[in-house]
Amino acid sequence: MPYFIYKISERPIRTLHKLEQHEKYRDASNRVKVLRSEMSGDATFNIKMFFAETELHAEDLLNEVREAQPELGDD
Repeated sequence: MPYFIYKISERPIRTLHKLEQHEKYRDASNRVKVLRSEMSGDATFNIKMFFAETELHAEDLLNEVREAQPELGDD
């Protein structure tokens, strides 16, 4: 399964833009680090990497709403 790299913009609406696809984790991880260092201070978007079967599956994972983790002592 490939690793997909996405640029995610939150404003004015959430948009996903596939940047690249890599077969090896090391290649994808190194590329994400380079892309993040190039954005240096530009907080208008995020760079994310996902391991998924297809591009559609990666986008489904990116759009999945997750519940917040409970904090310690939050009984």
